[in-house]
Amino acid sequence: MDQAKEPVKTPMVYTCGECHHENEIRPRDPIRCRECGYRIMYKKRTKRLVVFDAR
Repeated sequence: MDQAKEPVKTPMVYTCGECHHENEIRPRDPIRCRECGYRIMYKKRTKRLVVFDAR
């Protein structure tokens, strides 16, 4: 029996624009700070190496 595994939906870490609290938000979760309710969130920078080719 072949079982197709659903990819694990890991939460992304966002920072609140108002109180600077770090929030873990999963897909389909409301974009809202859990501390103050502010709706502008900033995504944390990735730990993965990002390389750009400048010309």
